[in-house]
Amino acid sequence: MGSYLFLIIVIAVASWWVGNTLKKKFKHYSKITLRNGLTGKEIAEQMLSDHGIRDVKVVSTPGMLTDHYDPRTKTVNLSEGVYMQQNASAAAVAAHECGHAVQHATGYEWLQLRSTLVPMVSVASNFSMYIIFGGLIASQTLAFGQTIALIGVGLYGLGTLFSFITLPVEYDASNRALDWLKRKNMVSQQELEGATDALKWAARTYVVAALASLATLMYLLFRVMGNSRD
Repeated sequence: MGSYLFLIIVIAVASWWVGNTLKKKFKHYSKITLRNGLTGKEIAEQMLSDHGIRDVKVVSTPGMLTDHYDPRTKTVNLSEGVYMQQNASAAAVAAHECGHAVQHATGYEWLQLRSTLVPMVSVASNFSMYIIFGGLIASQTLAFGQTIALIGVGLYGLGTLFSFITLPVEYDASNRALDWLKRKNMVSQQELEGATDALKWAARTYVVAALASLATLMYLLFRVMGNSRD
């Protein structure tokens, strides 16, 4: 069990380092002003238009790095640091979120699968830990306590599966974004390099999150199975 806890700690430190590096990268590339003078909003609208997407709106959302595409409302939500900014970071984020809109419009299979799992993962994430620890407590006196705990672990596992399915979705969106930026000559070589580096670090946050979820799942499974031998 100690090795799993150590692994979780290592991944937690890696998560902090990647997240901190991402913020520094975006801050650095936000100083590179786009030669075309377009804002994040205009970049997003242009990419949507070039892909024939007319029913998606580009809107502003509060916060930092809160950018996302919402398939339910068909909106590309850009944070305050992206929406009206004219720099490489803003271009990268705006194009990336539009990459998700393109995925949605073209029926990208991994995005469809992730969307299917959203309701189940939402419920599982709210109750899995309660079920696990409730089952562990019940196992001290009830024979089926471990079964309850294992059901909780299974529910947590849905979240882990979701985090890994998210990886191809995010990487594909970044690839679509960078391909469009380069193909349409929307940015200079320096700006493209900045956008590429920024999106690379953004993608790494999802990789670390997936590994953290897997490590936690393994720890919980070990804890539940180990509890039955106590």
